[in-house]
Amino acid sequence: MGSVGITRIADSEYLVEANGRRERVYVAGPAHDRWAFWNGHVYRDSVAVPPARVRRERHAGTQAITAPMPATVIKVLVNEGQAVKKGDTLVVLEAMKMELPIRATGDAVVAAVRCAQGDLVQADATLIELA
Repeated sequence: MGSVGITRIADSEYLVEANGRRERVYVAGPAHDRWAFWNGHVYRDSVAVPPARVRRERHAGTQAITAPMPATVIKVLVNEGQAVKKGDTLVVLEAMKMELPIRATGDAVVAAVRCAQGDLVQADATLIELA
């Protein structure tokens, strides 16, 4: 690999130059728990984090769609009882100056909305429950 250059261009924003390519990387979190956002992916401890985590709930076969990282809810696009298709955007989060659309993992019905516009959510916080 050739030389790599990293330039801080703003708070939590870096320009990384490697192999003739220039990429913006956004970083957030305390020194002991850093999150990076690059090329549409979230990384934590050098491991890619899924865009939205899905957790099976014990009750009634629901799926909890959770936040992949600490963020602010900027849009909630669904209501309880609404039918959604795989890939539909349910919630839009903002983290590290980037918008992160949280999408349905399959065809389902919204069982519960657990967030609201303006909420600050932590990683793994339940945003939407699907049934």
